[in-house]
Amino acid sequence: MKKGPFFEIAVIVAGIDEEYQREVINGIISFSKESQINLSVFTSYGGVIKSSRYDKGEYNIYSLINYDKFDGLILLTNTICNDDERNRIISEVRASGLPAAVLDCDDCPEFFNIRIDNKSAMEEIVRHVITVHGAKTINYISGPLSNPEASDRYDTFMKVTGEFGINVSDDQIYFGLFRSIDGKKAITQFVESGRKLPDAIICANDNMALSAVAELETLGYSVPEHIIVTGFDNTYNARHHYPALTTVARPLFESGYRACETVFSAINGESPDKVITLDSSAVFTQSCGCSNEFTENVPKYKKGVYHTINGTRDDISLLERLTPELAEADGADDNFRILGKFIPELQCERCCICLCSGWEGKRRHLWDPRSDDSFQINGYTPLMSAPLIWNKGIISKVELFNSSDMYPVPNKSGGNVSFFMPLHFRQRCLGYFIITNSDFTGRSLMCHSLMMTISNSIENVRKIKNLTGAIDELNKLYVMDPLCNIYNRNGFRRTAEEMYSECLKIRGNIIISFIDMDGLKQINDNYGHQEGDNALRCLADIITECCNDDQICARFGGDEFILFGVNACEDDVQRLEKDFADKIEQTNHHIRKPYRIEASIGTIVTKLNGKQDLFDLITKADELMYEKKKRKKNSRYLRR
Repeated sequence: MKKGPFFEIAVIVAGIDEEYQREVINGIISFSKESQINLSVFTSYGGVIKSSRYDKGEYNIYSLINYDKFDGLILLTNTICNDDERNRIISEVRASGLPAAVLDCDDCPEFFNIRIDNKSAMEEIVRHVITVHGAKTINYISGPLSNPEASDRYDTFMKVTGEFGINVSDDQIYFGLFRSIDGKKAITQFVESGRKLPDAIICANDNMALSAVAELETLGYSVPEHIIVTGFDNTYNARHHYPALTTVARPLFESGYRACETVFSAINGESPDKVITLDSSAVFTQSCGCSNEFTENVPKYKKGVYHTINGTRDDISLLERLTPELAEADGADDNFRILGKFIPELQCERCCICLCSGWEGKRRHLWDPRSDDSFQINGYTPLMSAPLIWNKGIISKVELFNSSDMYPVPNKSGGNVSFFMPLHFRQRCLGYFIITNSDFTGRSLMCHSLMMTISNSIENVRKIKNLTGAIDELNKLYVMDPLCNIYNRNGFRRTAEEMYSECLKIRGNIIISFIDMDGLKQINDNYGHQEGDNALRCLADIITECCNDDQICARFGGDEFILFGVNACEDDVQRLEKDFADKIEQTNHHIRKPYRIEASIGTIVTKLNGKQDLFDLITKADELMYEKKKRKKNSRYLRR
């Protein structure tokens, strides 16, 4: 029974920039559109670079999935390279109890398995290379053996070569991640092994095979004249490469379609087959030395190449224009405004940027020795914000929504396809990006680059805000006394000299009070430095309260304070000192400490004539204060 007005199915996949994933997803989308199913595709680009921190940020997107919101699931966990992440997802899907279909995985019998026969076609390829083309030495480029498909293909390769008595040593095998770069790395390994290059190289997929062919050509070898190379998947690029790749054709679109159809049937209470096996077939062509004919429709091929190149140019242009504009953004609002301006080029119905609460980070005070490692790593914050929602040209935002809802704005119809992609900097989780009803994720080679650009722009905003805060704090530390929260000597000099100069222009009067705390040593000795600090803060508060709008105060030294002001008159001396004495009494009565806060004060008022130096006048106030201190009958005011 469905959980909402429309069927909701989640798809879990990685690396949607690869043709295998795109073809399977296209099949899933085709059935979902026919049946008005809403698809939520959670995807990452983990394993692209060798960085566990980056991968952690990518794989975090799978923790967003709220299984309670879905009616069924489709798992392309064979595309996720990280064993721990894949196992965690499978465990959570099992616990959900939802109908789930998995692609090419025999390890989860409780799920519906849409599998393509990997073994028979691989066996046919290896036998063909040996019996038809006479290969005596054969190397192999494998996917990760934790991947069921990679394991099947590797086992089949080893089985057939063993049957023909062909020994394959460890340095003749390269284990990659099904990525194009693995083909180049494999050739490097084979060359550096010191062995003569083999008669043939069998590859577990087309991406690695094509990369291997390119690297061999760079080294001066021709395929198939010097060496045979075969692939697996019969991708578009493999078919249209020269030489065209001998490979294995697999019904990828059909497997995705059947997976969605199977889950849909199970949701409706039907009992579809637990295992559906689709056939694959070997395609023998130029890279093994067979057919040299180009069987594809040439005009159609040329048109496809033009659209691919033109679309890539457009996407590169988008990034080239977007990146410098984002670099000029003056904060978060400006950043999202710029992003909103470029979203129409993605040709989607809706885009959302969703950010974690506290994505800007919690910066500690500079004097706090503890490091800040409090940013989000695992999962998403319970509350999220969506500062940018672009919906058919209308821009809005949602201040707060529950991350358990995943969508800041729910779908109001069926047949929608939304891709969820992580936004992060290294392992720091910033949020996620949702793009709905767009072919950008499937057709563009720049989707991952766009996600990185958006993530980096948000991280830059975060860093700039924190850097600005740090600069402000450094400036405050330079001019403010952290204990008393009033100006220190630097702050006093900077502010008072400016006030002094302005007053000098009009030949006005200034007032200076020099204040020295009495008995601080006795407080420290008898009650501890914490009480001494408290007494200093109380005195600073008293002096601050005595200041009017034309006056400032500062802690000038350990127990010395100063008050400075403009627009003063002689009567201000008596008023200020009386106010100061009254406030000291009020404070002592209020705090009821076993000691009294006392201080000596010396105050002068003088008219500026351009001949006085500010610090000479301060010295006069200091001398006056010292004379008053000497005249006091007692120098100790502690209660016994």
